[in-house]
Amino acid sequence: MSKLTKKQKLWTDKIDSEKLYNLDEAIKLAKELATSKFDESVELSLNLGVDPKHADQTVRAMTSLPHGSGKSVRVAVFARDDKAEEAKAAGADIVGAEDLVETVQKGTIDFDRCIATPDMMALVGRLGKILGTKGMMPNPKLGTVTPDVTKAVTEAKAGSIEFRAEKAGIVQAAVGKASFDEKKLKDNVLAFVQAVQKAKPTGAKGTFIQKVVITTTMGPGIKLDIESMQDAA
Repeated sequence: MSKLTKKQKLWTDKIDSEKLYNLDEAIKLAKELATSKFDESVELSLNLGVDPKHADQTVRAMTSLPHGSGKSVRVAVFARDDKAEEAKAAGADIVGAEDLVETVQKGTIDFDRCIATPDMMALVGRLGKILGTKGMMPNPKLGTVTPDVTKAVTEAKAGSIEFRAEKAGIVQAAVGKASFDEKKLKDNVLAFVQAVQKAKPTGAKGTFIQKVVITTTMGPGIKLDIESMQDAA
């Protein structure tokens, strides 16, 4: 058996792998064990009782965190004329039309979130294979295809996050930074859990949220007591 590192020994001393922690305990532990020299992200992972291969069991939505994710988000907007100027004024990092499509087609994607006005979608549709595989394709259901580019850009910059269930039915999202105080992290976690609950698909049967784990970028997973967390949410 390999010898535990100093950090791993600290984890085993602090965390009971069989215990389900209430949210306050878990957040306190996660912050305490985030000992890296950089500001680690705090991430939440939910195992859902869905099979995303079925259309009526897909989970995909967008929500805003009360205190933001702590991440700097670069936003690109496909727009022309007045809407392009509106996007720039709202703080978009990249704004363009045919020129931006050409840039993406060449393989340069220097942004984290993508927004488009409705009239641009015939053009943006050419990028489906590129943006779709990265989960960045603008979507009217998520509010990223919209004439209100000011609102979309502002929300993206303020910390709105998109989430979707992966093949195994797992949803993950960064809900803050280890430097956030416990109250802010708790607010963000509960807001995210509420958003996932609200996104429950019609085809989901039985227990929807089956397991929840909170962790930091370099830290251990801490299992949460789902019932107490849902009550709080």
